[in-house]
Amino acid sequence: MGAGAFGKNHARVYHTLSLEDPSLRLAAVIDADADRAAAIAAEFGAQPFTSVAAALAGGKLDAASVAVPTIHHLAVARELMQAGVDVLIEKPIASTVAEADELAAVAHQHGRVVQVGHLERFNPAVRATVPLITTPMFFEVHRLSIFTPRSLDVDVVLDLMIHDLDIVLSLVNSPVREVRAVGLPILTEKVDIANVRLEFDSGCIANLTASRVSTERVRKLRFFQPHQYISVDYGRQDVLAFTVESDASASVMSQLLAGSEPTPNPQIHMSRPPIQAEEPLTAEIKAFLNSVRERSVPVVPLQDGRRALALALQVLEEIAEHSQRAGLAKLMQS
Repeated sequence: MGAGAFGKNHARVYHTLSLEDPSLRLAAVIDADADRAAAIAAEFGAQPFTSVAAALAGGKLDAASVAVPTIHHLAVARELMQAGVDVLIEKPIASTVAEADELAAVAHQHGRVVQVGHLERFNPAVRATVPLITTPMFFEVHRLSIFTPRSLDVDVVLDLMIHDLDIVLSLVNSPVREVRAVGLPILTEKVDIANVRLEFDSGCIANLTASRVSTERVRKLRFFQPHQYISVDYGRQDVLAFTVESDASASVMSQLLAGSEPTPNPQIHMSRPPIQAEEPLTAEIKAFLNSVRERSVPVVPLQDGRRALALALQVLEEIAEHSQRAGLAKLMQS
């Protein structure tokens, strides 16, 4: 459901997978714009519809991607689930936590599988990083994008930063203790650039910056844990790990405390974990279809989507409070 830029990509992947698996068929493309629905349906061999009700009346649907604007996620996903359809819902899961909770209630009532489209979970670099996690203590995350007229119904926190909030939450696996944030509208009426500092109960600190008004595209996550520094490049799908053997840590630390540059140490090892290349969206949809077939818990369940949404909304609240304290509204108007 929804045949914009995201929806068209979903249709493309379903169609490609159907060529490899005879049991899979792209049955419908649904969009309120009849011409757009017809064009994409013709491209990928499906039937076009302008509403969920029409598609359901046109034949049996087992699973669907919901790629409409966020404000319509609840209404569309609810209609599909009530008709017995499992859903993959693009991020953010909903506009409010209350809507996310209603989605969970409907899914439970009708026994539906719900996967949330946090695409970076399926990035090969992130998948290669997960086995390396021990006790992460500090994250530095940058997600910078050149301005486009896409997704302007939400601010940069719900548009871009929510990817990294979800990743950090999944890697730290600890409750958030404190949120400090600042953000500004630059080219739109919503927040276009934001910086956030999170502190977790575990003691981990995460600094995240997201911008959709950058002159370059950057998607990187770096973190430190005992004896190890790991750098993840989402775009290049690359991971670098620097590991210091425990008996070398004291030597390196003493040099740093003395104010000198650490000398090259053979006990500091650089490695690149093996990466299994795959388009993240293809991996995401494969995982969704596997959960549908096996009736299993999705890789990114609805609860994870709710958790990321709740934190993103808390970040926005902190940005609003900071803006009020600093009198940013007046400064931006002057």
